[in-house]
Amino acid sequence: MGFTTGDFPPVDTQTFLHLPLRERVKALALHWVDYGFGSPRIIATTYVLKVTLLWLLVGAFIITATSGVGWFWQVDQWWNQPIVYQKAIVWTMLLEAIGLAGSWGPIAGKFKPMTGGILFWARPGTIRLRPWSWVPGTAGDTRTVFDVVLYLGLLVSLTLALVLPGAVSTSLAVALPGNTSGLVQPAPVIAAIVFLILAGLRDKTVAIAARIEQYLPALVFFVALPFIDMIIALKLLIVVVWVGAGVSKLGRHFVNVIPPMLSNTPFWPPRWFKRSMYRSFPEDIRPSRFAHFMAHVMGTTVEIVAPLVLLFSQNIWLTLACVVLIVGFHLFIVSTFPLAVPLEWNLLFCYGAIFLFLGFPGWDGYALTDISTGWVLAAVIAALIFFPVLGNLRPDKVSFLPSMRQYAGNWASALWTFTPGAEAKLNAVVRPTRNQVDQLQQMGYPAEVAEITMQQTLAWRSMHSQGRGLFSVLYRSLPDLETRTIREAEFACNSVIGFNFGDGHLHNEDLIRALQARCHFAPGEFVVVWVESQPIHKATQEYKVVDAALGVIERGRWRVADAVAAQPWLPDGPIPLDVFWKASPGGSDTAVTNDLRTVASSRTRKVPR
Repeated sequence: MGFTTGDFPPVDTQTFLHLPLRERVKALALHWVDYGFGSPRIIATTYVLKVTLLWLLVGAFIITATSGVGWFWQVDQWWNQPIVYQKAIVWTMLLEAIGLAGSWGPIAGKFKPMTGGILFWARPGTIRLRPWSWVPGTAGDTRTVFDVVLYLGLLVSLTLALVLPGAVSTSLAVALPGNTSGLVQPAPVIAAIVFLILAGLRDKTVAIAARIEQYLPALVFFVALPFIDMIIALKLLIVVVWVGAGVSKLGRHFVNVIPPMLSNTPFWPPRWFKRSMYRSFPEDIRPSRFAHFMAHVMGTTVEIVAPLVLLFSQNIWLTLACVVLIVGFHLFIVSTFPLAVPLEWNLLFCYGAIFLFLGFPGWDGYALTDISTGWVLAAVIAALIFFPVLGNLRPDKVSFLPSMRQYAGNWASALWTFTPGAEAKLNAVVRPTRNQVDQLQQMGYPAEVAEITMQQTLAWRSMHSQGRGLFSVLYRSLPDLETRTIREAEFACNSVIGFNFGDGHLHNEDLIRALQARCHFAPGEFVVVWVESQPIHKATQEYKVVDAALGVIERGRWRVADAVAAQPWLPDGPIPLDVFWKASPGGSDTAVTNDLRTVASSRTRKVPR
């Protein structure tokens, strides 16, 4: 890859799109091994500049200038000041809620404009997705002026919490007698909590984008707990995030995340290292043993063990070693530029590890045993683990972010398919942008190049475990598949609601119904295959086939072991599927016996070609 020139797949743009889907996926997956998206390095450089100038320098200037802790370059004076860490959380949350942090820019499928977020959520008439239909006062799927007011109220509240000077805290004065900067003022924090909950009940997109599962507990701790309890609760929060994510990586999915993520890394590693993540390129691009080591030793083990050591350590050198390890862990993630590009979030966690465990170590009175009462400790732990536990047992009830399954590879996912020309109907959706393939053409890309660029996301999905299952359902369910336009739903979702973070719950049946109400697809024009995350206690994932005009027309499941055993392009055909329900042609329900409806010749799989 050059600085301004990318590495486009070595295909004939005039004939490539006429090849069978399996051949296209194979060619693009093999290209991904060496180049990922093949984006020019100027794109990654843009992200580096955004994080450095906006999040770090502008953030540090605003935080220090409004907190009375010295100038922003005097890091030794403010790195362990509580108000600085509080405002760092508020600043990051504000950027997330505006749409300038995670899921920003071309790596996330936002080409023109590069920002979603506020351009969608401050505009009446755009799509709104309520999380729970039973909540009164949330009916409908269209953003109203009231929704815009709630959203802007959240932004204003966070801004006030950021820029107002600190407030005196009695508990802080007792714990740190020399502290003069105080803590963030409670009034705007309380307002932010209220606005976030109300806005989130009416639109789950805003709540997920603002990372409600992590920042809301922090805001509550700011205003509800005395200082020492607050620090201990913040330690528990960050440890639950780490350990929850680590536990979710113990299954079969995570190792499939590492190779394509490293392949898409713009500045490193060399090609030989990328290929070492795969078994035998180009014949077999399933994860290698080295990839398993990277995933489950350098990844899972570090993410579970290091935080638990930090939480209980009473030794400075052990604590320092684990802080260095966990900071390196997050910097590694930043260096790979994952497709949701949560760069600011990862850097905040680097600072959080340093601030919480070196600034306020357990041996200085900030251990779990130093919390005011056992009831407070029990309540904090119960609140923090409730959604992760429920979400791992019932992923259909809790999306993967509140379940603390970041980067686990165990995601609800989908592929969208359109009959020729039907994708253009999405232009009826009120939004400040267009379909991604149209955005690329507006930027000067020829139509064929724009289409192949978007099909690279299909290859990326195929390299993950759920992708093999989704493509298997497509092959089995759609006789006209080769004539259809296929889109990776995570990217397509970005263009219609302004955000996605790998969360399939943002493009489930609720979004499909909202699109149908606006676009009026005929039966068969817009068909989606959608799969839920794997529950922690089961060996299968459940999928559904949804026709936008007819609703769900099929339900089934596949074994995760079958999905991870297959090559991305399914050379031996679709993996076995268990179809347990189908809608009859007349529209009534038809139960299907629970025998395994295989689309392979045998349960005994050949070594993939």
